[in-house]
Amino acid sequence: MAARSLSRPSQEKPSVALTLQGGGALGAYHIGAYQALAEHNLHPDWVAGISIGAINSAIIAGNRPEDRVQRLTALWEAISRPELPAKLAFTAWQTWHNIASNAEALLFGQPNFFTPRLVNPFLVPRAAPQEVSFYDTAPMLFTLQRFADFSLINSRQIRLSLGATNLATGNLEFFDNHRQTIGPEHVLASGSLPPGFPATDVEGKLYWDGGCVSNTPLDTIVDDPGHPRLLVFLIDLWNPAGPPPETINAVLWRAKQIQYASRTAHDIDAVATKVNLRHAVRLLKAAGVPEAAAVPEDPVLTGRRLDIVHIVYRPSADQIPNSDAEFSRSSIAERREAGYRDMRAALAAAPWLHQDMPAHLGALVHRVELGKVSTRPEPNLHTTTDKPAADLTAGLGWLPGAVSPQSSPR
Repeated sequence: MAARSLSRPSQEKPSVALTLQGGGALGAYHIGAYQALAEHNLHPDWVAGISIGAINSAIIAGNRPEDRVQRLTALWEAISRPELPAKLAFTAWQTWHNIASNAEALLFGQPNFFTPRLVNPFLVPRAAPQEVSFYDTAPMLFTLQRFADFSLINSRQIRLSLGATNLATGNLEFFDNHRQTIGPEHVLASGSLPPGFPATDVEGKLYWDGGCVSNTPLDTIVDDPGHPRLLVFLIDLWNPAGPPPETINAVLWRAKQIQYASRTAHDIDAVATKVNLRHAVRLLKAAGVPEAAAVPEDPVLTGRRLDIVHIVYRPSADQIPNSDAEFSRSSIAERREAGYRDMRAALAAAPWLHQDMPAHLGALVHRVELGKVSTRPEPNLHTTTDKPAADLTAGLGWLPGAVSPQSSPR
C-alpha cells in the first residue's frame, strides 16, 4: 500500500467530528467514548447525533470542554434511579435485575426524562399529534435546559447537527447551529421515537425520531466541504452481526439490533465510496482527461483525506430485549466503561496517523470492536450488501468476553 501512497502527510491536524447514534439507555456508551477523547485532549469540532445521540451531543456542545464529562455524568445520574436490590456478579441475577429495571421504566417512566400518560392512548379516540403516545417527554425539555447552555451552543464554538424525521414528508432533516438557532425542542425532536414518545413541534412542523429513517448521522458531515483532513468517530450502539438466537428473548434482542443498526456498515461503505469517486474525478480533471472536463467544478471535489473510525458496542451477556429502555445505574456504568475501553483502543492504535492513504483513494474506514482495530484497504465497490461488516466481525471471532445475550441463561 505504501508504494501507492499519496504525499498527504498523516501528521496534519485533522478536523474532528463525533457522530452519536440513537439507542436509548445504550447511549451511556457515549459517555465513556467521549471521556477517552477528552483525556486524550481530542475535542471534536463537530458533533452530530440522532435520538439519545442528539441529547448527548447537545450536552457536549452546550458545555465548556473541561466540564463536558462531568455534565454528561450528571445528566445520566438525573435520568436514572438508585437501584435496589444490588446487581450481583452472576449472569442470571444480572438478567433478572435488568428485567426489573426495565419494568420500572415502563410502569413509571424515568425521572427528568419521560412520564407515563394518565390515559392509555388506545382509549383516546383522537388527540393532537403531540399527545398521541404512551409517555410525555416534557420533563426532558427542562432537563436539557438544566444541563446544556443553549447560548453556548448557538455561539457556534462547536458545530452541532441533530437528525429528525419530518412527519409530513418522511424525510430525514438536520437541525444545525450553523444554519439556525438551536433550542431544546430541536434536541427533543430528534429523540421523539413513536409510539412511546410523541411528535415534537419545531417551528410549526412535526418531527419524530431521526432513527425512523436513519440512525447514523454521517452524510451531513461528509457532504460539507472545507475539511481537507477530516477524522470522523462514528459510535455504533447496535451490532448487526451475531450468532443465531436460541431463546425467544434472544430472538427479540437480535431483531432489534438488526433493525436499529440501519445497515450502518452499508452506509459507511457508501459514504467512503462516494468520497473516493469524488477523489477519482478530481484526479482525472487534473490529468486533463477530456471526459472529466465536462464535470462541473464543485467544492466537494477539492483534495481531502477522510478517516472514518467505526467503533462498535458489543453488549454484555445480561442484555434483555428492552435493553434500550433499561436505565439501571449499574448498566449505565457498564456501558460507559465499554465505551471508554473501546475508544482508548482506537486512540492507542491511531490508524488515521499511521495508515498511508493509497493515491487513488480519499477515504479509509477503520473498525474498532472489543479492543481490536482493523483497517479496510479498499471500500467495497462490488456489492450493496452488508458483507464488509460481516467479514470484519467474523475476523474477530467470538472472543472470550465477547458473549452475546443469546448465550446467557434465562
